[in-house]
Amino acid sequence: MNILAISGSLRQRSINTGLLRSAESLLPEGTVFTVADLRTIPFFDADLETTGIPESVLLLKQQIMEADGVLIASPEYNFSYTGVLKNAIDWASRGPVRPFLDKPVAVIGASPGNFGTVRAQTDLRRLMHGLGAHVLPKPELLVNQAASKFDFFSLMRTPSRCIELSSIIS
Repeated sequence: MNILAISGSLRQRSINTGLLRSAESLLPEGTVFTVADLRTIPFFDADLETTGIPESVLLLKQQIMEADGVLIASPEYNFSYTGVLKNAIDWASRGPVRPFLDKPVAVIGASPGNFGTVRAQTDLRRLMHGLGAHVLPKPELLVNQAASKFDFFSLMRTPSRCIELSSIIS
């Protein structure tokens, strides 16, 4: 199995990237787990698109197409998912190749607040559904008060949450 993980955060020690790394540690032997690099994807610009799709975008589209499933973890910024994630999805969804079409996608997230990215996940699920992805409706993983649930290396240390995460990726 080949899983592509996409973090909506660019922070070095992001709890959402840590959530993805925690998922990786729970996968069965032999599973290929790749974390997409969104840092090099430029802001979407139709003028840039007409002169040629950037290599970083072509790589992301290829990774999505080759994956058996996509796992997206995003923080919640201003009641929704992040701009960097929206930008990457906008680029990936452009052109004749629609890599999210019929692709299984799971959405998870962690937040230092009390709501655990519920609004970001709702918006992101709606967007992914609009792109034709098979968005997994359940189980949901909304990690609230995340600072107390991750260690120094941004790996989840709460056993009950690890069980929930394991059920999503299996």
